[in-house]
Amino acid sequence: MMETEEQSELCFPQLINISCRKPMSHWSDGVLLSVLLYIICVFTVVLNLLVIISVSHFRQLHTPTNLLLLSLAASDFLVGILLWPVEIYLKTSCWILSDILCSLYNFSTFIVTSASLGNMVLISADRYIAICDPLHYNTKVTVKRVQLCVCLCWIVSLLYSSIILKDELTHPGKYKSCHGECIIFIDYYAGIVDVVVSFILPLSIIITLYMRVFVVAVSQARAMRSHVTSVKVQHSVTVRPKASELKAARTLGVLVLVFLMCFCPYYTVSLTGDRLISAIFATHVLNVYYLNSCLNPLIYAWFYPWFRKAVRHIFTLDILLPGSWGDSILLTN
Repeated sequence: MMETEEQSELCFPQLINISCRKPMSHWSDGVLLSVLLYIICVFTVVLNLLVIISVSHFRQLHTPTNLLLLSLAASDFLVGILLWPVEIYLKTSCWILSDILCSLYNFSTFIVTSASLGNMVLISADRYIAICDPLHYNTKVTVKRVQLCVCLCWIVSLLYSSIILKDELTHPGKYKSCHGECIIFIDYYAGIVDVVVSFILPLSIIITLYMRVFVVAVSQARAMRSHVTSVKVQHSVTVRPKASELKAARTLGVLVLVFLMCFCPYYTVSLTGDRLISAIFATHVLNVYYLNSCLNPLIYAWFYPWFRKAVRHIFTLDILLPGSWGDSILLTN
């Protein structure tokens, strides 16, 4: 009887000595949390799909900045439809597919997350040039150059992931301890390189660029307020200063804060090591890491007028009308 109960807890009861045990979770903490996470995955897929359709369909949205948003939305879409659901499944069920598919899943995880980070760096550089060097923005940042940068971003992510996971790809299932398990193993030195390349370096670039943008935006706003004050005193003319710089500064502050909140915990865990934390905490940290893919379309696109207008066109099926791709109603800002 005892043997039967033990076999029922195994992923593969017929493989008593080499089978993993089924993930055991409390019902309220396991099932309900999984359902909530799957719902968030659906929102992640839908929101990013709306961004992809909007930017791809409407000609007026084919700008350098929006192409970067399109690439970011594509990586976040893959997180919502592939990476996150599989990760939720792994925490509640046994891996029943082959070791090769497990390695390919881990490989996809590295590619998508690396590309997402690369896209955020490109967006930071785009905003830096737009605000700090607006006179030369149109000549420095063109559609073709952005397309080239996006392609390089994905290619570099592919090559980098291939190098980091070389052993995983050439020997699928080499490091698993039992059947029914899908894990990813990175040795100590490769892990250090990954933390530097995938976290410290891009984070430093993003913070440096955003801080520069913030300083320039605030200084421009102060200069405009001083100019308005002098005009009022000398000519008694009421002039409203342009508030876009302050708005951009506030938005960038939110972007940096959300980025840090979502990405820092995961890489902090990577630095401290898995042995120093519980499995439950590590799972929650990874969920926060993936949550950024749901927040990105809200932060980068939802507050733009063109996105709301495009969504209205999509849900009313106006995009199916002839010539809708050139609709002038989507004039940005």
